[in-house]
Amino acid sequence: MVELKAVQAALRAEHAAVYGYGVVGGKVGEERQAEAQAAYDAHRARRDGLVRAVRDLDGKPESAAAAYALPFPVTDADAAVRLAVELEERVAGVYSDVVRAAEGARRRDAAQALREAAVRAARWRGGSVAFPGLAERAAPAAVPTTPRT
Repeated sequence: MVELKAVQAALRAEHAAVYGYGVVGGKVGEERQAEAQAAYDAHRARRDGLVRAVRDLDGKPESAAAAYALPFPVTDADAAVRLAVELEERVAGVYSDVVRAAEGARRRDAAQALREAAVRAARWRGGSVAFPGLAERAAPAAVPTTPRT
């Protein structure tokens, strides 16, 4: 049950990341469009894998919301980059929970996803943090996880 909850949380974060990268892609500068597209594609693939993982754990995958509240207005390329960093930090955090809750192949996949998110965050940010994915070591990150109503 703990593993299923962690995987569902990762699925929610991936739904939000896919939505968020739609916003990032619309505002980020042309020089970073390919990076935004690659991140969008990576999150879509992770999301699809998590849907299968939830089913493998006899759960019902949560659907994406129609829209998510953004943590701040994204009106220009700089704000789009800040949003990308926050999305990746949030994803890294939830994958660290999956690493703690899972074993075997699912744990390895979650560790790989955490690593990928940390690398993307470092690229967007222009530097890394000491403990990516560990909320008690990283700065708090507001993300689009709340559906808009």
